[in-house]
Amino acid sequence: MTRTPLRPLARILEARQKGENPDAIERENLRIRHEQMRDKARVRAEGRLLVMSVMFLVAFAVVGARMGMLAASEPAEPRAHASGASIIASRADITDRHGRILATNMETHSLYAHPQQMIEPLRAAKELKAIFPDLEEERLVKDFTDPKRKFLWVKKKISPEQMQAVHDIGEPGLLFGPREMRLYPNGALASHVMGGASFGREGVASAEVIGTAGIEKFFDAELRDPARGGAPLELSIDLSVQAASERVLDAGMRLLNAKGAASVLMDVHTGEVISIASLPDFDPNDRPRPPTSGSPSDSPLFNRAVQGVYELGSTFKIFAAAQAMDLGLVRPDTIIDTRPPFKVGGHRIGEFEGHNYGEIPVEEIIIKSSNRGTGKMALAIGIDRQQDFLKKLGFFEPTPLEIVEAAGGKPLLPARWTDLSSVTISYGHGLSSSPLHLAAAYSAIANGGTLVKPTLLKQQGAQFGDRVMSPQVAAASRDMLRKVVSTGTASFGEVPGYHVGGKTGTADKPREQGGGYYKDKVIATFAAMFPAHDPKYVLIVTLDEPVETSGSKPRRTAGWTAVPVAAEMIGRIAPLLGLRPDYDMGEVAEVTLVRQ
Repeated sequence: MTRTPLRPLARILEARQKGENPDAIERENLRIRHEQMRDKARVRAEGRLLVMSVMFLVAFAVVGARMGMLAASEPAEPRAHASGASIIASRADITDRHGRILATNMETHSLYAHPQQMIEPLRAAKELKAIFPDLEEERLVKDFTDPKRKFLWVKKKISPEQMQAVHDIGEPGLLFGPREMRLYPNGALASHVMGGASFGREGVASAEVIGTAGIEKFFDAELRDPARGGAPLELSIDLSVQAASERVLDAGMRLLNAKGAASVLMDVHTGEVISIASLPDFDPNDRPRPPTSGSPSDSPLFNRAVQGVYELGSTFKIFAAAQAMDLGLVRPDTIIDTRPPFKVGGHRIGEFEGHNYGEIPVEEIIIKSSNRGTGKMALAIGIDRQQDFLKKLGFFEPTPLEIVEAAGGKPLLPARWTDLSSVTISYGHGLSSSPLHLAAAYSAIANGGTLVKPTLLKQQGAQFGDRVMSPQVAAASRDMLRKVVSTGTASFGEVPGYHVGGKTGTADKPREQGGGYYKDKVIATFAAMFPAHDPKYVLIVTLDEPVETSGSKPRRTAGWTAVPVAAEMIGRIAPLLGLRPDYDMGEVAEVTLVRQ
């Protein structure tokens, strides 16, 4: 910026020559300079005032617009926006098919400590040990007296009574935090379905509840979705039927000295699992830790109905007969020679206790449970067609049940599917599957020949899949299964009024090491459907290492073990399912009407 001097030399000299006062030139220049400075200051001030005016105008416009929006909107209660507000009560309930609570939320408190605020840490540790016997007093003393320790969880969940007892200690360094926990009001009932829940992200003011197993983990995202609006997850399970099933199964397991047991009850038209049990079980309110050694099946967390894959024995024989009939290879009255010897691949195929049934029809092969007769039908069917049929029935993949453990129940198939494999698989050896696989396959026979997908969610109406056999073949198979109960190996399965049909299966347990099979350990299974003339339900009962000891020698076959348990179960649950007994009263002669 060029600055003009107040006394320019040229003008001063010129003024002196003309006799003028040089000071007047300086005063004039000074006046002009001050006027320029005032003009600049005025322009700057006017600009600032303009900017401030615009800012005030915008602020008033925003406030006015917001006031207008509030005036036009509906009144609503204010909502909390704390970090824990979205966690509390964010998990939906789980109910059975009749709306009865299986899992819900309960308000509780956590207990934590600020050691630096504690007045009497030694006394507090002693008092807490008396309230919570599982705590270690020495550990508490060490943590409470640690000068570097600022925060310490004492208990993640406490009852109202425990909270009052801690409050009575009067220690300012012991504090409570509100939170919600998952509650299973029925205890161990349907524990393997529920699975359990635990805390995820957590703070002193709230905790996130997440599923850890079972259906809680499978539907974890859905149960935590605020869009549900509090709507419960409705299962296909019937709580009353589940309770009766577990009670009978537990009594049968104890009576027969079994290592474990499982049962599955399925609706043959919808695929709904009405009850599913695995024993021993656990309480999901206090879920035990997974085992770190030994066999997984020894843990109560192991779901035998879904994860347990076993050779299910002669329950598979009806599949060979049904496929052979559907292919037109045999009819129920086709005669097959079951006399020995019968060798396949250099191996002799025998019968239970060395029986020789002679030449008998296909129907008798199922009733008497002939290994040779079933094996000969399997050879006629052929390896490729047998594989295709069993694959359609679902024996090659895990069942699609809505619990995370179902993915672990993949069937065990032979490494090489030979003629010998084909024969042994036809009577239930050489292929291991779960009781739930068997329930789904028997449902296809029971409902007229179409597949159904097992599900734990309540369905609306029938859910039929692909057809795997003709209705006529399915009806003929049901007739055979009915005669197995009325005249065959499952005679203890008869339940008056309910016309049970089914098939027994007794399979030797394979050794864990060294190969081969145990001679005195079996998996006993009974696959039943009822009422046999128009089946509504399929029931599978499996016992692990049962033994019946009422006779002169131990008996382990399914006819003596699994069948009576299933019969007792059907007698208990059929009325709960709304099935009326159908008694054959015969002809009543000379009925006299005594009262109108």
